[in-house]
Amino acid sequence: MKKVYSFVLFLLLSSGCFAQVIGRVDKVTKEFSIAANQKVDYIVYGYQIANATTQRLICFSSNQDVVRANSPDKLGSYFDTFSMPPGAKIMYLGVAGTFGKMSFVTGAGQKTIFYLPRSSFVIK
Repeated sequence: MKKVYSFVLFLLLSSGCFAQVIGRVDKVTKEFSIAANQKVDYIVYGYQIANATTQRLICFSSNQDVVRANSPDKLGSYFDTFSMPPGAKIMYLGVAGTFGKMSFVTGAGQKTIFYLPRSSFVIK
């Protein structure tokens, strides 16, 4: 029986059922970033409201097909924050339940609020 539990745990971990931390919020500047060329597969969506059943506004993924499929999202779809449009940045605004409240700021200064799962980033 112990082997069965170990096998089930292995399947859960290897299938990606547990969220991986792929992003970072700078504790001083509050800027959010996702590094390029991470060695893990990931998909993180940003939502219109702090609820994963609402409209997706932005997508970050290590998978080219996922990035391509989600490019029509309002704020776009990217491999990392360094591939966003010139001058664009994401600022952390605070906690909203199990989500982080973020602001996508364009190079021209236009701001759009969205929410990322807190399990997908750390504050350092």
